[in-house]
Amino acid sequence: MALLRGVWGVLSALGKCGADICTGCASRLRSPFSFAYVPRNFSSTLGTYPKKPMTSYVRFSKEQLPIFKAQNPDAKNSELIKKIAQLWRELPESEKKIYEDAYRADWQAYKEEINRFQEQLTPSQMVSLEKEITQKRLRKKALIKKRELTMLGKPKRPRSAYNIFIAECFQEAKDGSSQVKLKTVNENWKNLSSAQKQVYIQLANDDKIRYYNEMKSWEEHMIEVGRNDLIRRKVKQQAKDGTEES
Repeated sequence: MALLRGVWGVLSALGKCGADICTGCASRLRSPFSFAYVPRNFSSTLGTYPKKPMTSYVRFSKEQLPIFKAQNPDAKNSELIKKIAQLWRELPESEKKIYEDAYRADWQAYKEEINRFQEQLTPSQMVSLEKEITQKRLRKKALIKKRELTMLGKPKRPRSAYNIFIAECFQEAKDGSSQVKLKTVNENWKNLSSAQKQVYIQLANDDKIRYYNEMKSWEEHMIEVGRNDLIRRKVKQQAKDGTEES
């Protein structure tokens, strides 16, 4: 999970960094108070919101990634990030301290900027800001969770009969926009006879069986590796009760 957040943080931080890169650690670092912030569209009245400064590792990674890419143009970002992580682990503490000191200085500047920003808000704007920040955090948390489950190989949920029909017929629909195609396929579904729909219902039932078997195997593996937090509640309860899902 921590690795996933680190990778995502590095990739999110990439921007116009190539021109600022040179060979010396001290010369590569810009002024401690030079962290940038980007507009956050909370509402028309809230304007811009300061962006959290990069951590010491993310700052280091942002500087190193273009260098590694230039040296290994055919390598994937994920492979390069692993190499950068190894380089960071082997970096002398004296050099790490340069990045860590810069982060602490940026964090202090960030807090001061937040205070100045919030002092300009009305009570109603503060409520709106807090609400939207919470929503953004939840979306980010859900995205991280989804990516983690994908990396762990969680089985895809079963499709409904309608979804199977859509997937099968959408590409075969006549030329037009996606909305027009979807409308056409939807009408075709409505016009199917019960016997014709039964074919897709059976496929959906087969997919449910596939999902059940794959989930059972996947959850057993998650228990083996100590990831009980990813097990469905009803499965946990059944395990406590000594029963099995039918």
